[in-house]
Amino acid sequence: MDDHNYTLGEIKMAKYRIEIDRDTCIGCGVAPAICPEIYMLDPNDGKNRITDKYLIKLDEHKAIGEIPEELYECAKAGADSCPVSAIRIIKIE
Repeated sequence: MDDHNYTLGEIKMAKYRIEIDRDTCIGCGVAPAICPEIYMLDPNDGKNRITDKYLIKLDEHKAIGEIPEELYECAKAGADSCPVSAIRIIKIE
C-alpha cells in the first residue's frame, strides 16, 4: 500500500498559504512584477496584497491567501524577490 493521499479518485494536491506583512512592505512592486497571478499592489495604499482569486483576508496590516501547488514556484519567486522579506509561504498539510 502506498502512502499517497487520494480523494474521490484524485490525487490530493498540496496547498500553500501566503502571508504578506503589509506593515513591513515598502510597495516597491517587485513581487507583483514577477508573479502577477498572485501578487498585486493595492490601489488604495500602494502596498502588496494577494489577488482576489486567492485572497482570504486583507487589512492594513496583513494579506493572507491560499494557492494551489502549481503556483508555488511563481509565489516563491515573488517572495524571494521582496527586498524587505515581507512575504512568507507556508505549506498547508
